[in-house]
Order: sequence, then C-alpha cells, then structure tokens
Amino acid sequence: MNATATSPAIQTNDLLTGMEWTPAQTRDLLHLAADVKARPDRYRGALAGRCHSTVCSLDYQKGTEIEGSSEAGFAAAIDAANKADVVLLALGESAEMSGEAASRVHLDLPGNQQELLEAIVKLGKPTVLVVFSGRPLVLDWAAENVPAIMEAWFPGDEAGPAIANVLFGDVNPSGRVPLSFPRAVGQEPLYYAQLPTGRPAQGRDHVPSEGAKGTKFFSRYLDVRNDALFPFGYGLSYTKFTYSDVKVNAATLPVSKANSPDHAAPLVIVTAIVTNMGSREGTEVTQLYVNNNGASVSQPVRLLKGFQRVTLKPGESKELTFNLGFDDLSFYNVESKPVIEPTHYTVWVGGDSLASQSAAFNVTP
Repeated sequence: MNATATSPAIQTNDLLTGMEWTPAQTRDLLHLAADVKARPDRYRGALAGRCHSTVCSLDYQKGTEIEGSSEAGFAAAIDAANKADVVLLALGESAEMSGEAASRVHLDLPGNQQELLEAIVKLGKPTVLVVFSGRPLVLDWAAENVPAIMEAWFPGDEAGPAIANVLFGDVNPSGRVPLSFPRAVGQEPLYYAQLPTGRPAQGRDHVPSEGAKGTKFFSRYLDVRNDALFPFGYGLSYTKFTYSDVKVNAATLPVSKANSPDHAAPLVIVTAIVTNMGSREGTEVTQLYVNNNGASVSQPVRLLKGFQRVTLKPGESKELTFNLGFDDLSFYNVESKPVIEPTHYTVWVGGDSLASQSAAFNVTP
C-alpha cells in the first residue's frame, strides 16, 4: 500500500463488486469509455499518468452527458471500447444533484447513462464502473452484469490519484458504505435498523427465504427481495475475510448487575476470529451488531454497537474483542429512562449489517 497524502480518500472509496484480476498486472490498455463528471480532466489526468507509469495507454471518449437523451457520443465510445482491453465507465450524478433542494424521485443513473452502460457491457469486455453520486443509486442491473463497481461518491481534489491507485491495485480498498443501496426505489426508505414486523419474511432480518416465495401473507415484496442490494457496512477489497467462533463470555447477565450505577464497566465481552483468506494483505472493518428481543419498547432488528479496523496478512487470523456496556445494551423505556430489562440479546460479528455469525445471552431477573 502506498503511504501517500491521498490515503484518507482511498479508504473512503467503496468497492461494491470486484473482478479477480489486478489491472496493473494484466492489462495493456485502459480505456475510459465515458466520463460524465463536470471536470473530467482532473480524473483523466491521474489515470493517464498512472497508465504511463505502467506502459499502457488511455483513450478517452465522453460518451454522453449527465442528463439528456442525445446518443451522439455513443458510437465513438462503443468503437473505442471495442478496441480496448479494459473499459472504465465513470457514470452517475453531478454534485448539483445533491444537497438542499436537490431531491430525486428516480434513483437510476440519470439521463441515458443506463443505455450507454448496457451497450458497453454488451461488447463482452472486462468493464469497471465508477459511480459518482451523493446518494445510493439503484444499481441492480449493474450489480448483475458489471464485473466490478466502485462507489466514489463526490471525492475531493486528490480523487484522481486515489481512484487510480485503487483501480490499479496499488491500494487495497477498505471503505464501507454508510447507507443501504436499494434494489428498487420502492424499497425506500431502506435502512438496516428497521423495527421488527409481525410477519417477517425470514427470522428477524427482512430477507425472504426460498420457502416464503409461495406464501403470500409475509412482510415481503412480490417482485424483489426485502434486503438491500448493498447493505449498510458493505464493502469489498482485493482479498477475502471470513469470521468464526463468535462468543460471549457469559450466557446470562443478572438484571441487577446490568443496571448497576457503574455504567462504565463492561457487562458482556464478545470475541470473534477474523481470517484473511486471500493472497494479499488487506484491512477489514469488523462490525458488531446487537438485537434486544422482548423489551417493553420495540427495538430495531439490529443496531451497530462497535467496529474495529484490522489489517491482516494472507492466511493470518486474529481474535477481536468487543466490550458491551450499559450504553450499548440499554434503551429508553416509556418513561424516557435508559434501562436494561430481562430480555434476550443476540450479537452478530461480521463484515456488514447482514453478518450471519452470532452468539446470544439472556438478561435474567
């Protein structure tokens, strides 16, 4: 990993889907088929410089505008992409589409960008999609058909070098999305900390099972899964992490101890083992989620209660420890007082808000 001034920006790039290759090692020509940013020179210059140092070339075609329906630039972009070894598509919103007085009803790629994307992907070339946006967009088609997607948001002045370093594999990204990406706009508002429903599709996690598809009276959609396309906390890197041995230090916690005046003391200790299963060093953002089932006031299906960044070499494992205290386990009752009641708690440790490795404990009377 390069220790440069751009490292903070690098860490915030979110790799949503990834190919099993390193561009700097396997491609001779990098082609920018479409760049719909207002200032493409900033990013194009960084890519051109990085290509020069790797003995590859960059061919830029605008392709289309951010908004509008003109396909005047399609032919040149498609022709250039057809001659390229790798296609890099920079699509998304303009900065003016975010902020005050900038709401959107449709969350798809603006204008005719989707049509350009599909035409380029149809060529069968290895394609990387870099998305610039100020909100989660509906990227269901891209997630199904594009080998690699990077969410760049609206980065700063060093965005060009930061993006290039990630795309060429010089930096192993470790960003995580702070919002849930919907599969369809009809899912909004979509967030991981939902309250439980009376007829959940599967368990308590709002993810329909195969068996629920033939049953109508479940809290689920008829035409799309309940869960997010990319859930809160999600992000990939150029390696793979796995989790095991999620444990709590005690199966029970007396309610008198839980509500003791010493709110700074840890009440439950959670441990988990994270392993780098890939072939290169990487940084994982390990996340801890908690559910309180049976409280006098309905509680979300999951709440993020801690996270740790851990860097592991290939094949390396590490046990992580999370301390849960009063502030982590309590909630406000009907009298607006923070309390812990005799209830059942489940904890999950993993790489996003849909983590499956769990442990449980009970707060006893």
